[in-house]
Amino acid sequence: MAYKVDFKTVSTTGLESSPVAEALAGLRANEARYFWNKYKFEYVTYPASEKRDVVAWYEKLIRTERDLSFSEKLLEVAVYEDDDLYWPEFYYENGMVLNVLYEKTGEKPKRAVGIKLAVGAEVPVEIEGKFKFAHQRSKLAGEIRGSYFKVKQTWL
Repeated sequence: MAYKVDFKTVSTTGLESSPVAEALAGLRANEARYFWNKYKFEYVTYPASEKRDVVAWYEKLIRTERDLSFSEKLLEVAVYEDDDLYWPEFYYENGMVLNVLYEKTGEKPKRAVGIKLAVGAEVPVEIEGKFKFAHQRSKLAGEIRGSYFKVKQTWL
């Protein structure tokens, strides 16, 4: 069932099984605020089971680009799309959020996979030591640790 994220009132709806549910909910609210401020987009998440095509696309992308596959349970998926941008986000039970920023057109389109970790989330073994994480402060999410890698192939 879809959940419209309210960034003014942080809720753990859909994330209750996470050991860092409160922090992950804050990170999700932070993302919702970003999309509202930047695109006036009402941020809606869906259970991963309802977005199997998006999940399959994303899993193939990260497996092909960086030989990544995560053992953690994928809880939710949110998707922003317009004429030039495809931007799905994936929320994991362990407090990790991955997103794929994918510009569809342009001379040098921006294409990258972002990795964010909520407060209290451990770095998954699959990426431990492979990425350097920067730190960012957020009123909604506390401290966010983030990294990314560029996408080299064409995926849409």
